[in-house]
Amino acid sequence: MRTERVLSIDDLAEAARRRLPPSIHGYVSGGSEDHVSLEANRAAFRRWRFLTRPLVDVSKRSQAIDLFGAAYASPVGIAPMGVSGLCCFDGDVALARAAAKAGVPSVLSAASTVPLELVMREAPGTWYQAYLPAQHAVIDPLLERLKAAGVGVLVITVDVQIASVRENELRNGFSIPLRFTPRLMAGGLMRPRWMVETFARTLWKQGIPRFENFTATRGGRIITAAKGDHRAGRAAMTWDELARIRERWPGRLLVKGLLRPEDARAAQRIGADGIFVSNHGGRQLDGAVAPLDVLPAMVAAAPQLTVLLDGGVRRGTDVLKALALGARAVFVGRPAMYGLAAGGEAGATHALALLRREIDTDLALLGCADVRQLGPDWLVRDDRLPLQDGERTAFIHPAPSLKAS
Repeated sequence: MRTERVLSIDDLAEAARRRLPPSIHGYVSGGSEDHVSLEANRAAFRRWRFLTRPLVDVSKRSQAIDLFGAAYASPVGIAPMGVSGLCCFDGDVALARAAAKAGVPSVLSAASTVPLELVMREAPGTWYQAYLPAQHAVIDPLLERLKAAGVGVLVITVDVQIASVRENELRNGFSIPLRFTPRLMAGGLMRPRWMVETFARTLWKQGIPRFENFTATRGGRIITAAKGDHRAGRAAMTWDELARIRERWPGRLLVKGLLRPEDARAAQRIGADGIFVSNHGGRQLDGAVAPLDVLPAMVAAAPQLTVLLDGGVRRGTDVLKALALGARAVFVGRPAMYGLAAGGEAGATHALALLRREIDTDLALLGCADVRQLGPDWLVRDDRLPLQDGERTAFIHPAPSLKAS
């Protein structure tokens, strides 16, 4: 990948499209059903406009932040993404290394194919994301494994009670567990570089990958999924189960996949350290509200929590808007995966570098020297929605105060 030609995340997305078999690209880039939530995530950012402040000294700018006692160079982390090894050999390690080099957090998905102990050795400080059933016999040994591996931040995803319907994946012959369908194999043959550098190399070095990190024990191969149904029991998870985990987990605990203020308050009550305001990147319930649209209310509802956001971030301006509305940091999934597909670890590193460069430029043009100075007074909301034949209606009003109840 020639990075001088890749000037934006959209450029990376196009490079990934050319590199990946169509079925795997559809898995990475697609969402559930009609992609309503996926599209809403991007639209939410376009509804906000900046109020710039010229004649401010922005000759020295900072985007450094602190999260859970750790200092990070930029407010952009890598979100958990399953089976990243389909985009690049040892993709889980590559993503974690890219984040570590950039000085930002990354979250290892439970649906990963490299043992978490190896990832933690290669990139100490990596967070771990869990999909948990309401089964103590599964939860307790996993917590012990995480403690032994040195995991300090546990992220529990709660919005995948059952599998969503992703019709684009089905049409492309893609599924988890992976099936070697004619359509899948034909797509691989269309991408010989991927076949050699990712598919063949993985088989040669590791054999058929396994789901290594769903539980305390090694899972099944990705063509058969985990031993048993790894989703079984998730639909029975409740706040009572999360409270029990809080009692047993000594590290930081984050709840991912919340969109309602009362759920933010519930997370605060059980003693969680933070939450991810997220609709799973538009990959679960189609038609769910965009995280950015509920962010101010989530922040106001749980002032003791560290509030993070993922979903729809593609530009440095998106990052600044989320921070101004109360997020402490944002996490990106597809942008990092696009970089991984386009150029391996170097591509993921480039994705983070693009966003970091844009944030720096955008801070100067905004008239804000430090991301920690951002607040709702830097924004106005512009609700211009297309009606028909170009007819539009506009309502412009200031951003809501985060001090509201």
